[in-house]
Amino acid sequence: MSERLAILGGEPAIRNQHDELFQWPVFGPEEEAAVLELMRKPNFFDNQTVPAFERDFRDWLGVEYVLSESSGTHAVLGALYGVGVGAGDEVIVPTSTYWASAVQVMSLRATIVFADIDPMTLNIDPADLERRITDRTKAIVVVHMLGYPAEMDRIMQIAARHGIKVVEDASHAHGSLYRGRKVGTLADVAAFSLCGKPLAVGEGGILVTDDRTIFDRAVAWGHNFRFNADEVKDPALLRYAGLPLGGITSRMHNLSAAVGRVQLRRYDERMREIDQAMNHFWDLLADLPGIHAHRPPRDSGSTMGGWYCPHAVYRAEELGGLSAARFAEAVRAEGFHTWTRQCIREPLHLHPLFQDADVYREGRPTNAASGRLVPQGRGDLPRAEGARAFTVPPFKRYEPAVIEQYAALFRKVVEQHEQLHEGDRGDETVQVDERGNG
Repeated sequence: MSERLAILGGEPAIRNQHDELFQWPVFGPEEEAAVLELMRKPNFFDNQTVPAFERDFRDWLGVEYVLSESSGTHAVLGALYGVGVGAGDEVIVPTSTYWASAVQVMSLRATIVFADIDPMTLNIDPADLERRITDRTKAIVVVHMLGYPAEMDRIMQIAARHGIKVVEDASHAHGSLYRGRKVGTLADVAAFSLCGKPLAVGEGGILVTDDRTIFDRAVAWGHNFRFNADEVKDPALLRYAGLPLGGITSRMHNLSAAVGRVQLRRYDERMREIDQAMNHFWDLLADLPGIHAHRPPRDSGSTMGGWYCPHAVYRAEELGGLSAARFAEAVRAEGFHTWTRQCIREPLHLHPLFQDADVYREGRPTNAASGRLVPQGRGDLPRAEGARAFTVPPFKRYEPAVIEQYAALFRKVVEQHEQLHEGDRGDETVQVDERGNG
């Protein structure tokens, strides 16, 4: 490997991109056969494939009720309606998350209150969360960011003290363990995305719960064909059977369910290999300053599941104040195209949608539906605003020799970081694309 950084005229550390190690999802003959079998039926809306996938997922996760959805976004929306969120309520959500953890709150005529995060786990900070609880707070959305399990024991204790429901957004965290327990089983209800995520079906989502009332309400919200006495038991809801209370259809497509059944059979095996590969990568870099593995401690009983979009947490102060943007620029020159903003975007509380947008032309900000607007601007959630992270190679296969090449790339940049200060334009110069990546 060239000693001189590639960005300064040296040779790149990586020339072959090794795309085969990063390929995801893995679709093969079994998925193709399952889809073709379904398409070749006289009527491929067979009323069997989706329920079979729900049973498979229920058995894999170990929950009582499973409801397939058209997307993870709809799964979160169904979960929020399921726990009773409505007009005048407030819902606390971490500010560092994808928009689909939060915006649905406004669709239910409730108000979003954002909470700060722990800068190393990138998950909601339980202490900051508790400070934001009021008599209007109905629910908390907890996101297991990038597969890292949130501090669920403390959060559930806080929620119990205040009589608040908890929704797990487990969209990144299929198979992640929190102290030995699978995420998605730790709160009142959980939502999973299945689009491009660790468990990928093409498009879809899953809602899971052990609470019959939550399940009934979620069915009634967006599943008109299932909104009947065979599936919903609440007589108050059944008065409206046959028509979706939310005025939407959020069912999963049969083809997605067919792919999901095959993917689920191989998922635990694939997840173990991913975990082995990613931990090997991070173990090789454990002694370096500045870049820190976004993973739970080894002895915690918690795991990263399928390592969705793995990141490094960046500490500029450990590298002389070098910006994350300049560090990432050097990594890209060495042969790995890292992003400083992918999933870890600008905190949501800074977006004007949550401050002044009048979505429904009501003459007031839509996010003031609870009767008050919680003003949250720059400087109000400082840990989220100051957090820096960037993507690292998302290894899907365990090939130690190649993993070690990529680890050497990052080591090269860290060890020669002093050469990068000249020309550092700062994190404010990052240009993002239409999807928010930069």
